[in-house]
Amino acid sequence: MRKFLSLAVIAGALVISACNTVEGVGRDVSSAGDAVAGAAKDSK
Repeated sequence: MRKFLSLAVIAGALVISACNTVEGVGRDVSSAGDAVAGAAKDSK
């Protein structure tokens, strides 16, 4: 039981940190997309 609880805590910590990481990557990709769209609009 103690081993299971330890694994559950570790898994929970990984899930929480993964959400923050994915959110950061999403913002980076969004800003890169905006930059590409702006460059394409300027080249018209």
